[in-house]
This record gives sequence, structure tokens and C-alpha cells, in this order.
Amino acid sequence: MRGRLPVVVPVLLVVPVLLVGGCGLKSGSPMVDDVSPGSVGQGEPLRGATLTVTSKNFSENIILGQMTGLVFKAAGAEVLDRTNLPGSISAREAIINGDADAMWDYTGTGWITFLGHADPIVDPKKQYEAVRDEDKGNGVIWLPPAPLDNTYALAISKKNNAKYRLKTLSDVAALAEKDPGAVTICVENEFASRDDGLPGMEKKYGMRIPAGNIRKMDAGIIYTQVSESDSCLLGEVFTTDGRIKAMNLDVLEDDKNFFPNYNASPVIHEATFEKYPVIAELLDPLARKLTTEVAQTLNAKVDVEGEDPHEVAKDWLVAEGFIEEG
Repeated sequence: MRGRLPVVVPVLLVVPVLLVGGCGLKSGSPMVDDVSPGSVGQGEPLRGATLTVTSKNFSENIILGQMTGLVFKAAGAEVLDRTNLPGSISAREAIINGDADAMWDYTGTGWITFLGHADPIVDPKKQYEAVRDEDKGNGVIWLPPAPLDNTYALAISKKNNAKYRLKTLSDVAALAEKDPGAVTICVENEFASRDDGLPGMEKKYGMRIPAGNIRKMDAGIIYTQVSESDSCLLGEVFTTDGRIKAMNLDVLEDDKNFFPNYNASPVIHEATFEKYPVIAELLDPLARKLTTEVAQTLNAKVDVEGEDPHEVAKDWLVAEGFIEEG
């Protein structure tokens, strides 16, 4: 989901513009919201700045990008919205090249996908620090991350779990050994072959799932199959997905810390941060409030209830007192 799972969602409809500048062609839409400082942005420290925000093309990352733009707007900046870019690479390249000034990315993605390390760092703080320090050489500034951890997990419906009472992945391994036929699992093709997916998980936990019990399908279908059918006792999910609560799923604890940490962190173009270091003060209060549970709730508003991610972002910022409308 952190860039591998594109999701088509509604976005704020404003007139698109094209700007030609020193960094090349930029396409996007100006944020026209009438917002003002709340607990952040007092004194409008970004007045006179023109900043571009971007994001990957799935609900959570779009919401985070919209939050950033709205906070910049409340702090006095003119903001160009370039959120919802396809895939992880295009948004990251926009930050590196200076075609965008800010986005949110994930520490595990930075460490494994962008910086090319095979082994994640178990401690989330040390994982962040390693990414922050190494990626600075690419002109990318990672600000302190949120508690929000959008990582892999296995989930089971509460209905089925009333029978099996699974709490951890070690419990799944024990069940697979005791009753191999009981453990059916639905996963994406990619998860089925990744070292940080199913093969690595089975190895870490000494888990043996018969090949015939592994069913591959699109990510969105997995949630429905686990919730509503008997074809999947377990399914691959992302821990911040709003459908976990909406479909009454239990997420099983990764008690051996196999899956990488994917904490969301504001990522800033280095030259932008050197010019406007106050950006750290503006975004840090948001990051500290963004837990996995908060992300599940916000994501559900888009993916389950069909709300506009821009409005979801603004409503949360206003409710939390970070910005004010008008």
C-alpha cells in the first residue's frame, strides 16, 4: 500500500494549472481553501512562500499530502497541490528534483526500496534515524515520524476467531502444525513472493502452509474474502487500512517483529527546508497525533464511506485545532 497499491479516489476539484519554472514542468491545482492558523502556523511564518505538495496515489498518502498543504496554506503560503501521483517513484523523484517541496513517505520504503537495504532495522527509532542520515545525501530531509505504522499484517474475521482465538503469528504457526488444513490464507501475488512477505514470514515463524491453501488475489478482494467467506481464514492486510474496523477483522500481532517498520514521516526537498526550516515546527504536532488507529479511521472515511480525502484531511485538522476555517 505504501506505493505498491494504487487506489483511485476522488480529489478536490479545482482548476488545474501548468507552471514552468527552474525545476521543469509542474502540473497541479492551487489550494484555494480559506484557512487560518490554529495551534500551528501562528504569525503565518510561510507568508510569501510558494510551495508544492505531492503524494503517492493511495488514500492514506493523499490524505497526508492534503494535510501538509492545508497547514502550509494556514501558515501563509501559496500552495500547489500535486498529490495523487502514480506509484512511489514519481512522488519521490519530484522531491529529489525540487519539482515538489513536501510529501509523506514511509521509513521502511526509504530503507528497503529507495536506499536498497535488504534487512530492516527492528527498532523504529533507529530505522528512522538510519533513513534520515543516509537519504540526506540525496537531498531529501526526513522529519521525525508519526506513530502511524502502515506495515503488513495477517487478519482474521472476528466470527472465525471466536473459534480459533488467534492473537499472534506464533499462534498461526502452532495451528498450521496442529491442523494444516485449517490455515487458508489469501495474499497478493507480490506478498506471496517477497522476502519481507509470505516466504520470509513462514521461515521466521517456522510456519508451514500447504501450497494449496495459499490463494492469490487483488488486495481489495482479500478484505471481503476474509470477512464474508470461508475461502480465507487469514488474509494479508495493511495495518492502517480502514476496512479492518469496517469489516470486523482482528489483526494478529507480529510477536517476532518480522515485518519492517513503515512509519509515516514528512519528507522535504533539502533546499526548501534550508529556506523554510519552520516547516519542521508546523508538521511535528501533526506527526505526533497520527497513530495507526487514527489513520484507520481517516482511511475508512475515504475507502469505505467515499468521502473526499481533501475534506477528510481538513475536517481532522480543524477538529484537532491545528487550523481554523475562515
